[in-house]
Amino acid sequence: MNDFIINNCSNKLDNNLTHLILKNSNSYQFHIKQDYYNKTPLIQLNSLSNHLGLNNIYVKDESNRFGLDAFKVLGSTYALYEILKKNSKTDVFCTATDGNHGKGVAWAAKKFNKKTVVFVPKDTSINRIKAIKSFNAIVYQLDLNYEETCAYASKKCDENGWKLVQDASWENYEEIPSLIMSGYLTHFKEIEFPTKTNIKSKFDVIFLQCGVGSWASSCIWYYLNYYKKNRPKIVLVEPEESCGVFESFKNANRISPNTLFNTIMAGLNCGIPSKNAWEIIKSGCDAVIKISDKEVKKAMRQFYNPIANDIKIISGASGAAGLAGLIKVLDFEKCNDLKKHLNINQDSKILLFNTEGDTDPDNFNKIVSKFN
Repeated sequence: MNDFIINNCSNKLDNNLTHLILKNSNSYQFHIKQDYYNKTPLIQLNSLSNHLGLNNIYVKDESNRFGLDAFKVLGSTYALYEILKKNSKTDVFCTATDGNHGKGVAWAAKKFNKKTVVFVPKDTSINRIKAIKSFNAIVYQLDLNYEETCAYASKKCDENGWKLVQDASWENYEEIPSLIMSGYLTHFKEIEFPTKTNIKSKFDVIFLQCGVGSWASSCIWYYLNYYKKNRPKIVLVEPEESCGVFESFKNANRISPNTLFNTIMAGLNCGIPSKNAWEIIKSGCDAVIKISDKEVKKAMRQFYNPIANDIKIISGASGAAGLAGLIKVLDFEKCNDLKKHLNINQDSKILLFNTEGDTDPDNFNKIVSKFN
């Protein structure tokens, strides 16, 4: 069975989704005014590029975003700001998370002097739970997977009058996830923004790790909305044990994958793709590829042990998935059709995102210290 799917996308955005995101697309102006704002670096890996036979590889390193080791807080800070603008009396925010999103919500709620209740799936590590609790959140670990935990959190919000802040959307729950997606636009604008004299992206192909797909789809939306036919090719990368987008493409319908959900890529260990995300992904994703834990460990070590003068990058398992996807496309003969579809060659300029640092230090240290 192939590990990739080629999508001949329409490049047309849904008008309703475009309206939802555009009306809230001032997240960049919001973020840069905050005293905690920091612009994360875009790192150029010249030696790795030469090693892999590419023109250049760029990595947007989110490992120190607002001091939280992950990009997710971009979405939660902006979403809470917009929610509280409409109703300042909102007192308790609630979410389901595998770690980084919940930490971002708890951190943002503390900034606004609000309470947070966080539900986490059964496989969430102790370190991730401790990180969420450090921002005064109440955390409950359930004997459920991520998708089931989302449903449970939604039910508890209905019962207790809490405000659900989830980065996945479903029928009749779309506005807040769209706020979170809008918050993510900040780091794409930090990288590049089209002007009258610069209407073409400086990248040829972007590899995006994908969980429920909200962040990946916000990137697709950004490049498709602002660059249109001049946008880069976009590849989504999923764990083989949690590949909701891959399976949804196979079935031509948004579904939960029939997998074991057993992967070290905790931030990508999700189920059915977000409703909002799926509509955008179908329109602007050029391919989806599945990767194994073994492949992502190799990518983590590559970032941690750079070639020649490249900068060392601290990347957790979810953070290194994009690089793992790129290496897989370049390494395997069965990906030749995909390589041709993406037009990857010695002139290609590749954009990757390190979406998290060592958010689970114990597991991170075990992985980067081993070379087998």
